[in-house]
Amino acid sequence: MTSKLEGIFAVLVTPMTMAEEVDYDTLANHIDYLIEEGGVHGIIPLGSTGEYYALTMEERKKIAETTFEAVQGRVPVVVGANATTTREVIEYCQHAEKCGAAGVMLAAPYYSLPTDDELFEHYKAVNDAIGIPIMLYNFPARSGVDMKPELVQRLAELDNVQYIKESTGDITRVSDIIRLCGDKITVFCGYDSEALENFLLGAKGWVAGASNFIPRVHVKLFDLAVKKGDFNTARELYYKLLPVLAVLEGGGKYIQFVKACCDLMGHPAGPPRRPLLPANPDEVAELKKALDQIREEEEAN
Repeated sequence: MTSKLEGIFAVLVTPMTMAEEVDYDTLANHIDYLIEEGGVHGIIPLGSTGEYYALTMEERKKIAETTFEAVQGRVPVVVGANATTTREVIEYCQHAEKCGAAGVMLAAPYYSLPTDDELFEHYKAVNDAIGIPIMLYNFPARSGVDMKPELVQRLAELDNVQYIKESTGDITRVSDIIRLCGDKITVFCGYDSEALENFLLGAKGWVAGASNFIPRVHVKLFDLAVKKGDFNTARELYYKLLPVLAVLEGGGKYIQFVKACCDLMGHPAGPPRRPLLPANPDEVAELKKALDQIREEEEAN
């Protein structure tokens, strides 16, 4: 039986060439850096930060395969398998399972705005088609659908639904989910600037975009807060980290800003794929200023 997932799971950027082609070699090198130097506890390709929505099915499957080849079993891999239809989601999930995934991460299908009953049937169909854990991904700002705690409680009755990445920014969701679901669901923070609050309430992990460029700080914060219960020291580190997280989440350009920060920290990931455009010089300058407040802490760990 697979061990329970917890810790810092780096939700990968998808490196691109300047011609906006997927750079698989850089992806593999980036994964090695995150594991060997960053110390992350898990890897998630093809999340929102990885621009999954802008990739072809062939690219998505090759990215998943490249990820497993690069990881070589060193940490668990949870594959983002979002799509607009249930049959597509099942295809991505079955491919991930065949590759050796420790789980799949699934938001609500976007644009169609399914009801709670329709969502339950969607997740049940996926649950019945695979034999690996499902991490629900509640991000209504992107999907257009909010999976309330009562629906999460209902979904937790499905055997494979074992985790949730909670990304609403409503801190009360963490305690509500834990209260309603108990040990049937493990909560992962999905809203960066509430990470410490999530840990305090009982979250056991963090699906973190910023861990692409400052992974060691993320791992240290998790160790302090969750492993050691040293919230005083964790709080000091968290306040150093917050300026970066606030800029990332405050400008409506999360993907563009994460890629810009990767460049600033010496791990270039190329541009986003259009329609998104790279961060402009003023935005990069603001990111650099925020990063300078945490750079020394990252390099010291």
